[in-house]
Amino acid sequence: MKQILNKTLSAFLQGLIYLAPISITIFIIYKGFVFIDSLLPFNIPGLGIIVIFTGITIVGFLGSFMISRPIRFFLKKLLEKVPIFKIVFTSISDLLNAFVGQKRKFTEPVMVKMNEQADVYKLGFITETDLTKICIDNDKVAVYLPHSYNFSGNLFIVPRRNITPIDAPPAEVMKFIVSGGVTKV
Repeated sequence: MKQILNKTLSAFLQGLIYLAPISITIFIIYKGFVFIDSLLPFNIPGLGIIVIFTGITIVGFLGSFMISRPIRFFLKKLLEKVPIFKIVFTSISDLLNAFVGQKRKFTEPVMVKMNEQADVYKLGFITETDLTKICIDNDKVAVYLPHSYNFSGNLFIVPRRNITPIDAPPAEVMKFIVSGGVTKV
């Protein structure tokens, strides 16, 4: 019985963690909308929403430059000093930057011959051409092969001779791979 109560309490708290930020945000926006509408001496439908939206946007813009960046910088420096967190944090950070950051890595779509005896190919992206820093011959490159219907993949080290560059926009190739080849090219 105690185990059931603990699991129920745990599930309830987990639900609060998911719902509280969304619910509180909606409640604050609604109350702000009602408050702004009560301050206005005239009744123009939608004006409160425009004022709230503009205010939130300005706070978000200012927050990203004055508050968020220093906090992110401090947290990043702190996390990079904790041994296990450093590995996980930097790996996730680098992966996200590879997809959407300023240091995008998935810019060279390629077709990789997976087996010399069979005509089996996979689509992927060259992520590194110089592997000498990890003691791998210069005739090999690192290729990331994303999985279909999933945001995961595998990194393969393959001979350059097995690589065929694809002359297509990287975003279209990624969409094609992730969709399992069913998206229109």
